[in-house]
Amino acid sequence: MKGNWDMTAKIYRPAKTAMQSGKAKTQDWVLEYEQEKPRSIDPIMGYTSSADMKSQIRMRFDTREAAMTYATRNGLDFRVVEPKESKRRRVAYADNFRFDRRQPWTH
Repeated sequence: MKGNWDMTAKIYRPAKTAMQSGKAKTQDWVLEYEQEKPRSIDPIMGYTSSADMKSQIRMRFDTREAAMTYATRNGLDFRVVEPKESKRRRVAYADNFRFDRRQPWTH
C-alpha cells in the first residue's frame, strides 16, 4: 500500500518483558513508524541519538483491524507482524513427588 509521504509503519502486538509474569500491556496492537535515518553516537558523551522525530511516535489500538484502518486512512505504508503465542505446559505441585520423576529430588 503506497502512501503519500513514503512513511512506513509497523503494526504488532508487543511481547511481555522478562520482568513481567502476567500479560498486562500485551493485548493492545501498536503502530510505530520505521526508522528513516540511522542513529548516531555522540563522540563526546557516547549517547545514541536520532534526528528522526517519527521514531518517537507509538500509538495503541484495541484491534489489528483498527490499526490497519488508521494506517490506510492516513496513507501510510505498513506491515503487520503477527504475534507468536507462547505454549505453556501445565504442571502441578504434586508432580514434584511422582515416583517416575525424570530428575531426582535434590532437597
